[in-house]
Amino acid sequence: MRDRYSDLVNSRSGKTVAGMLGLPRPAKLRRYVPGQPLLVGAAVVKGVAGAPLLPEIRQVLASMAVPDVSDAATPDVATPDVATQDVVAAQASPSPAGPSLSRPSPSGSAPRLGAVVIDASAARVIEDLESLRAALAPCLRRLSPCARIVLVGTPPESLADPTAAATQRALDGIIRSVAKELRGGATANLIYAGQGPGAALESPLRFLLSARSAYVDGQVVRVAPADVRAPTDWSRPFAGQVVVVTGAARGIGASIVEIFARDGAHVICLDVPAAGEALARVANRVAGTALQVDITAADAGQRIAAHVAQRHDGRLDIMVHNAGITRDKLLVNTDAEWWGSVLGINLGAQLRLNEVLLDPELRGGLAEGGRIVSVSSLSGIAGNRGQASYAASKAGVIGMVQALAAQVADRGITVNAVAPGFIETEMTARIPLATRELGRRINSLGQGGQPVDVAETIAWLAQGASAGVTGQVVRVCGQSLLGA
Repeated sequence: MRDRYSDLVNSRSGKTVAGMLGLPRPAKLRRYVPGQPLLVGAAVVKGVAGAPLLPEIRQVLASMAVPDVSDAATPDVATPDVATQDVVAAQASPSPAGPSLSRPSPSGSAPRLGAVVIDASAARVIEDLESLRAALAPCLRRLSPCARIVLVGTPPESLADPTAAATQRALDGIIRSVAKELRGGATANLIYAGQGPGAALESPLRFLLSARSAYVDGQVVRVAPADVRAPTDWSRPFAGQVVVVTGAARGIGASIVEIFARDGAHVICLDVPAAGEALARVANRVAGTALQVDITAADAGQRIAAHVAQRHDGRLDIMVHNAGITRDKLLVNTDAEWWGSVLGINLGAQLRLNEVLLDPELRGGLAEGGRIVSVSSLSGIAGNRGQASYAASKAGVIGMVQALAAQVADRGITVNAVAPGFIETEMTARIPLATRELGRRINSLGQGGQPVDVAETIAWLAQGASAGVTGQVVRVCGQSLLGA
């Protein structure tokens, strides 16, 4: 659905009126297109307090063909408090349409910045936070539209010393606050990297720096050491893999199907028989397979496994639980039938399907090293009036993910969830105008997300290279003020 307000205030005449009235102008977000450069503008890489992960971060950027231009640093970007510093530049790319509220670079000064990456993983005392401020602050005035800021820290819970844990937890508050200060579609996120082999950093860095993460903002992602399977081609990370997507006939589900197919997977598109016609269109569009199954049926898991065994040599690599319904009513007016239908589809069906498909003896079940990604919701984190059943089901998904991830870790299987905020779909288009506009604007990016934003995040979590990310819930909400 189109955001007519954003179209208006970003039009030629609308910009003038918006400026006179002081109206917010949401930026047009840069979203991923195959073959596009990683960034718009240069990337600055810095470190504080020793920065042990800095060489690895630089290596990741080099692997993305980001050339080193260290001599581009200028005094107003460099800071003497920073232990280590490097500056790299991304390939040139046209800026996306939309306003930039960062200041233009003076002629002959340092280039506009497409990204700032700071390794603060060794920060252990409060004074280190001043070094971080001194490193980051000068860069903020030079951000390009849709720029990226990524901090890398150490999980506070892994540190026994209270001062060290407090210093690392402070990074959480810094990144969430900075994300609210940015303009022009820029985002800021934090990676807490566990100790050990650091190859697991590459996947989250690639995602958070790229246009694939356009609507992921103010988030904290924890990455543990893991046996990472980096793809031979990062543009097609799912080549040769089989993916099942439930609720695939329309909306977010259809977008998930398209992203996995674009990135090389064969997709089994699953939905209820009543959606058969729409399901067939989606499957045909990506040369996938349509499978009509009611996920609440007692034999749903066995039917999925049988299909995989018959058509795909018995190997299922990724299971995406997207299917869900909402039946909004105040709790006082909700009866057992309405309550049970929402909980049954959104949560109960996922639990039963996982139990079947995780059986290591089942042909057509989830392979060792496989991926499970579920769709939760911001309602499951913050609650929502009239959505007690829906919020219960989506909060339950989060609990399932956190518990199941630990159970299957020894099989190399990861379990994660995404929690979308306001996403522009047919469902949100039916929301009354005033409520819809409120939902769109109460986030740091000032606009609703697109189904592709949810799909890109799910695809990132499903990659073999994302083995270090498990038991996580990543909000795709533009840093919504709800549940913040």
